[in-house]
Amino acid sequence: MRERQASQDARRAREFEAFVAGAAGRLLHAATLLTAESPDDNPRARRLLTASLAHTYASWDRLRGEDPYDRTRQQLAVRFARGAWHQYGALSWAHPRGRPNTGGVLHRLTPQERLILVLRLFEGVAEEQTAALLGLPLERVRAICARAMANLLHPPREAPPAVAKVVPS
Repeated sequence: MRERQASQDARRAREFEAFVAGAAGRLLHAATLLTAESPDDNPRARRLLTASLAHTYASWDRLRGEDPYDRTRQQLAVRFARGAWHQYGALSWAHPRGRPNTGGVLHRLTPQERLILVLRLFEGVAEEQTAALLGLPLERVRAICARAMANLLHPPREAPPAVAKVVPS
């Protein structure tokens, strides 16, 4: 009995290692886009991915034909959304613009805009699936995605620096 269990555990570990070897790079890139961190300095993205992979590993035997990449991506999205909600608060989740630029290309978007944009454009998740995953109406997902794209393509102009007047003496 113990040998059989050890054999199953070893098989499970090999399958999971093969999955991680093939999927971790893309998932880390998605997590880095979500957190708007620099690809060279992304500790939040790495923690997010590690927790998502741990959840997938814990439920590995219960996947029963379900795509482990899809399951991990869902965990990544849910964990990011939950963390952003707690970190930035409800109002910031929907409206903030006051985060420091951490070097990520998506830094000027809200966490919700980033999440929807990454799921839709980088991961290729359908609008209906994105809406279901986030518990939002389909039209809301479309509107947020369109607003995020507009913010990326046409960023608001920053105010020009104040010019000091020189008073002649």
